[in-house]
Amino acid sequence: SGISQKVLAHSLRKMEEDGLVIREEFAEKPPRVEYTLTDVGYSLAPVLDAMASWGTDYKTFLKLLQKMK
Repeated sequence: SGISQKVLAHSLRKMEEDGLVIREEFAEKPPRVEYTLTDVGYSLAPVLDAMASWGTDYKTFLKLLQKMK
């Protein structure tokens, strides 16, 4: 939820082009596709974790600022 099929498909294709994910298609009914992170994709985990932590801390900071006003 929160993202359209078109945007999701475009983002996944771009990440595949950039070598971050591998797309695997299965000849089933209904058709099924799975995406797996590559080693390069997994190498982004510390960066994404740091960004998530920063975002959480920043939200807390903003709430404190609101209380001070």
